[in-house]
Amino acid sequence: MTKINKLIERMRANPNAVRFNDLAKVCEHFFGPPRQTGSHKVYKTLWKDDPRVNIQDKKGKAKPYQVKQVLSAIEKLREVEK
Repeated sequence: MTKINKLIERMRANPNAVRFNDLAKVCEHFFGPPRQTGSHKVYKTLWKDDPRVNIQDKKGKAKPYQVKQVLSAIEKLREVEK
């Protein structure tokens, strides 16, 4: 299992305890480099209906609802690639 896959499994198991830097690594792996605006990192996706993933740092942790959004976006991306 790759390092990214291990991070994804940890994110699924406990979205409340994800470090922001780990979430950013996963996002960069799947969506490329971010467009950064202040405290937010915005990643582009391939689809038109919701073309971005937005994450922000909260004292070194990722916000749980954003972790869930990233996981959903990764699943959608994997579906599109099939």
